[in-house]
Amino acid sequence: MATTSRVPISQILRNKDDTEEDDEPKKKSREDWRKAKELEEARKAGTAPAAVDETGKDINPHIPQYIASAPWYYGTSGPTLKHQRPQEDREGQFTKLDKFYNKGVDVTKVATKFRKGACENCGAMTHKKKDCLERPRKIGAKFTNAGIAADEFAQPDLNLSYDGKRDRWNGYDPEQHKAIIEEYQKVEEAKRELRAKKLEIDPTAKDEDDKEEEDEDKYVDEVDMPGTKVDSKQRITVRNLRIREDTAKYLRNLDPNSAYYDPKTRSMRDNPTPNVPESEYGGENSVRVSGDTAQHAAAQLFAWEARAHGLDLHLLAEPTKLQMLQAHYKRDQQRYKSQVKESILEKYGGEEHLQSVPRELLLAQTEVFTRYNRDGTLVSGAEKQLAKSKYEEDALINNHTTVWGSYWRDGQWGYKCCHSFIKMSYCVGEAGKTVVLPVSDDKKLSTSTDGIKQKEKKQKDQEEDSSSSSSSSSESSSSDSEQDKRSKTEKTSKKKKDKKKIKKKKRKNVKKEKKTEDKLKKALEMEERQQKHAEYLLSIDERKRGYNSMVEVKEPTEDEMEAYRMKRKRDEDPMSQFL
Repeated sequence: MATTSRVPISQILRNKDDTEEDDEPKKKSREDWRKAKELEEARKAGTAPAAVDETGKDINPHIPQYIASAPWYYGTSGPTLKHQRPQEDREGQFTKLDKFYNKGVDVTKVATKFRKGACENCGAMTHKKKDCLERPRKIGAKFTNAGIAADEFAQPDLNLSYDGKRDRWNGYDPEQHKAIIEEYQKVEEAKRELRAKKLEIDPTAKDEDDKEEEDEDKYVDEVDMPGTKVDSKQRITVRNLRIREDTAKYLRNLDPNSAYYDPKTRSMRDNPTPNVPESEYGGENSVRVSGDTAQHAAAQLFAWEARAHGLDLHLLAEPTKLQMLQAHYKRDQQRYKSQVKESILEKYGGEEHLQSVPRELLLAQTEVFTRYNRDGTLVSGAEKQLAKSKYEEDALINNHTTVWGSYWRDGQWGYKCCHSFIKMSYCVGEAGKTVVLPVSDDKKLSTSTDGIKQKEKKQKDQEEDSSSSSSSSSESSSSDSEQDKRSKTEKTSKKKKDKKKIKKKKRKNVKKEKKTEDKLKKALEMEERQQKHAEYLLSIDERKRGYNSMVEVKEPTEDEMEAYRMKRKRDEDPMSQFL
């Protein structure tokens, strides 16, 4: 390595007076340059010893000359690399790792009186009232001299290095970990005491404790998931990159028109193979419906409805409470439905109609007769089945061969088998046809005229009674005095007035009833129109619907509310499910 000594100008001027040689320094000859070059090559080859700096360390001969040669102003007399190392005067003085910001407050110094310049609210000297973080007191510590807070620590001005700023354990106090260890030791001691007490009471409890300790390590081996390797001794889980049995989502169906695959999020929401009944992958949307997601959604809805009714309930805050209340609510709801059903059946009957035919008869053989050829083709189609109503048909009672209503004559219904016009009568067969006489038209007319005459007689009797009562009242009035007459006339006039008032009220009531009826009719018509309009809006596309922002909003009248109540569907009606 070529090492050239660059002597500063000040040193040359200083040595000029001391030396008796020429004024200019000696120049290296060609021989000197050749020897220096050979020495440098020998050092690089390893045949010559390396150059040594002022501290006694070897200098690497392969370092370039522009790095090894020191500048002239550095003032070196021999080969050195000191100028390439960090300079002590320019190096920053960083704080050590044992120093960090102080936490909390200084409890060692406690003030009993308010000090001048302290916080007027809490009495601490390290901040002012506007910077105080304590609760504002009604009367500050300046006036009360009570409850003076401790001073905060004077935080040091730390000059942290690059590593010190990023050290996650910087400022950690090891005594905190000691406190955690002590806490766990106390818990273990308490467990040992409990086990000792159990053994004193029941000596067989030792086997149960041993089984519990074994169970803790037993389930670690069962955690071996596909694509993972679990070592129960070291408790280390190694996850492989991908399970080889897994097929990529986009490879399940190569048809470009199949379910859309989003490569950015690696999601395929639809089922790529909808025609395959038992496919391994049914799309990501199928996961939202499977499992406990439906139960979770039902629980969330129940919590919202309960909160709307004033019950303080939350799914995430109190899941156990919500689950218990939901189970209790379902139990009460089923009990209430069964009670309502039983009460209706007890009152109206008809329990036998609710008993359905066994499933074997519904889905198995039928009474429809069909004929087939040897090749499996139909000879003749199935017989045409007559439609039956929901009512009981062809029920023959009391020895009748026909049903009630099979015979009609002269505006009367009867049985065709015996011509009996009495319902629920006993059938006597052909003998009954000869006994029952035909009803003549003369008799019918006579019966009708007798009824009219009887009505006329009753009316005449009522008129005679009213006339006799009026004549008797006139005779008695003549015998009374004049004062009685006056009082009676006044009473009659009052009665007439009262009657007139009552008639007026009745007329008014009739008019009001007519008006209310007319209003109700109009409201019912409007409600029908609105229902039809709503059905029409639901049938068309959403984008073709009009806006309702310009419609005038009014409070519904009583007639409109009555029409709505009459027209609305009553799902809560207990008899609606039996219709």
